[in-house]
Amino acid sequence: MSATFVIVRHGDTFAPGEPPRRIGARTDLPLVESGRAQAAALGAAFARRGWRFDRIVAAPLRRARETAEAIRAALPDAPAPEPAAFLAEIDHGPDEDRAEPEVIARVGAAALAAWDSRGEPPPGWQVDPAARRAAWRELYAREKGETLLVTSNGAARFALLAGPALAQGLVTLKLRTGAFGVIRATPAGLARLAWDERP
Repeated sequence: MSATFVIVRHGDTFAPGEPPRRIGARTDLPLVESGRAQAAALGAAFARRGWRFDRIVAAPLRRARETAEAIRAALPDAPAPEPAAFLAEIDHGPDEDRAEPEVIARVGAAALAAWDSRGEPPPGWQVDPAARRAAWRELYAREKGETLLVTSNGAARFALLAGPALAQGLVTLKLRTGAFGVIRATPAGLARLAWDERP
């Protein structure tokens, strides 16, 4: 028996030209116009592929819920999204709502590179990597069928880090806004079929 997991990062929360900031668990931004268009494009792409989901699971914040609902709107008979705490965005601690140059000045470029390539949080960020990896492993072992998961960049990386070779060959664990990855679980193990793809 196999299971497929389509992992989506929410759409844009900053308008074009607006300087992005480190937004995490304490900042509940809605999607901007381009983010709503990204979510609709994901739904349309999944519908064209004939993907049907047995379950839709979303992180608690508004940007993830809005993305999940927009995707669902394009899929006939799709189930209502369910909230899931393990998909919650991380807390960036003193770097929450700060521009990237400020974050680099505080933690250093090497610390951010370790976060992007190995999932090691910089000093002051609030996240339990072991618990996040364990939650993904439990999901991979338990679920059957097709599951859509809508979350944030900070949380999505642990989907890769939960398997011994899922991140192999990737320079970064990031998912861009409005991008998705696909992981399949079979009795033979876990396989990454796609990562950081946009429609």
